[in-house]
Amino acid sequence: MGWRTRRHKASLALLQCVIVDRSAVIAGTCTVHPTSGDSNSDLRACVVRAFTYQVISPAQNNVFLHVVSIDANLTCECFGMNFSTDVNNLVEEIQKVEPLITVSRTQQIRLLVQRLQEKLRQHCDHSFYLFKVLRAHILPLTNVALNKAGSCFITGSYDRTCKVWDTASGEELHTLEGHRNVVYAIAFNNPYGDKIATGSFDKTCKLWSAESGKCYHTFRGHTAEIVCLSFNPQSTLVATGSMDTTAKLWDIRIGEEVVTLTGHLAEIISLSFDTSGDRIITGSFDHTVVVWDASTGRKVHTLIGHCAEISSALFNWDSSLILTGSMDKTCMLWDATSGKCVATLKGHDDEILDSCFDYTGKLIATASADGTARVYNATTRQCMTKLEGHEGEISKISFNPQGNRLLTGSSDKTARIWDVQTGQCLQVLEGHTDEIFSCAFNYKGNIVITGMGEIHTILLVSILNHLLDF
Repeated sequence: MGWRTRRHKASLALLQCVIVDRSAVIAGTCTVHPTSGDSNSDLRACVVRAFTYQVISPAQNNVFLHVVSIDANLTCECFGMNFSTDVNNLVEEIQKVEPLITVSRTQQIRLLVQRLQEKLRQHCDHSFYLFKVLRAHILPLTNVALNKAGSCFITGSYDRTCKVWDTASGEELHTLEGHRNVVYAIAFNNPYGDKIATGSFDKTCKLWSAESGKCYHTFRGHTAEIVCLSFNPQSTLVATGSMDTTAKLWDIRIGEEVVTLTGHLAEIISLSFDTSGDRIITGSFDHTVVVWDASTGRKVHTLIGHCAEISSALFNWDSSLILTGSMDKTCMLWDATSGKCVATLKGHDDEILDSCFDYTGKLIATASADGTARVYNATTRQCMTKLEGHEGEISKISFNPQGNRLLTGSSDKTARIWDVQTGQCLQVLEGHTDEIFSCAFNYKGNIVITGMGEIHTILLVSILNHLLDF
């Protein structure tokens, strides 16, 4: 069955959402209040969120901020960090490459690294169990999405609404009403999580307050159904992709169209910004992916090489590579600067339905209609492990933020957790009564959400007894 047919089948299916919570949190948040010191180097806060340090230092005039992100996965890769690493030596190495981390902040960074090391020592082999069953919409669901913290999630539906839910209690917080047709594409403006975008078959996109449920803007201009959308990392723009073969960028502050991206010859079914928000890629049924300048709408590259419909397209962490998946049974890896193909990842016997990078961009995972998933090394382009065990096609795959686990959702009515290095299935998440075609970890990696083909119902699955706070 082609992806176009499968997507149509999935969109018409009756969905069910399952949220899974893990008992131990590998990462958390630490806010370090500023102490006395030079205003140029004074650190207002050090934030650790799911293995990412964000060190924020105000400029002298306090008008703008310098932001340095130290990804701990990259710290492990670049500095060889492990359970026995000498913390003092590691902090010295970090300070050599991060000039904003001054001597006066050495102790703060040392403390953060020590806590990260403690988290790395903790075991990740946790199980999940059924927590709560909710009755959701009066018509089938179309999509689900979590905010970054995992504290709430949203569901789109054929009943023309989007609902906002509290994850812990299962309470419905808001019903976002106003669309005149199916609400198909939904997203939070993560990492902020204070806004929600909904794309509809009524050809419009709406912007909402996640806190109050108020509609800020209705974006009009597409001439066919909106099927995908995404916020840029700065949460200043939202991009929409449509069956009308175009994508549009909208200014979320003033509620107006910024630019229309034209050039595809068929429907746009995937779009994604790079980490800086400077570029956006669109994947289409015309077998191509296009790289665009987000500020001007100029076409930078057209990635030509696949011989069937595109199923996924995304940048890696540092935006140096682009990964594309296709119905031609392959994934292709592209140099984001030159637009040249650097590798074709083969091995699957059927269509690629999903693909992704881990958070460091070092690993690639692919999911296929052949019922298997594969893990590739992004540097060597070699297949590391093959994940076997599902009895149906795998429509969704994602890494946890720590990069050592994979989550898959399948038409065999199960989701599975896998060990990335060995390919061993660690747990089968059973209890689903229809095919699963949507699943993802939240940013911390302690919550999983899955969407399946059953009407009206949301299952909350949890073993979360406490959070390990910094």
